[in-house]
Amino acid sequence: MSPSHPPAHTPPPRRSEAEQARVDAALHDLFQNRIPFNQVLGLTLLSVRHGDVHGRFDMKPELVGHPAYGRLHGGVTAAVLDAMGGLAGMVAIAEHHAHETMEQVMHRFSRYGTIDMRVDYLRQGIGRYFIATTEVTRLGGRIASTQMRLHNDAGVLIATASAAYSVS
Repeated sequence: MSPSHPPAHTPPPRRSEAEQARVDAALHDLFQNRIPFNQVLGLTLLSVRHGDVHGRFDMKPELVGHPAYGRLHGGVTAAVLDAMGGLAGMVAIAEHHAHETMEQVMHRFSRYGTIDMRVDYLRQGIGRYFIATTEVTRLGGRIASTQMRLHNDAGVLIATASAAYSVS
């Protein structure tokens, strides 16, 4: 008698390239056009791919937190890192559910939100522009965890953050 093995779980087929393009466009649209605060910050997405989510924003007078030095407001730093970490989590969720349509994936974000975040301010926010990079460190059924970094135009690390987002 041979030992019985349960049938191997076959993952559902991945969404088509056309459907993936719809998911990518919807995430871009959500971040760039449907979240007005991202526009206030001047955030521009440079890459929105699983494992590579990063964006940029230019220094402008409205973002100054210390008028004598012209440095970036700490709240701007935190908001940018939160926004980018949240987006990285969304991209990871979309990849995890690669068999779903754009509508199904976007519906998953109806209750998505930040539940915890810690920011470490390492240096003064001085620069012509800033680059925020992210990494999803864990994606569970209820929580997505991320690490984020903010560099200035000279490549100097300004701040780091870690955050948790509710997935369901």
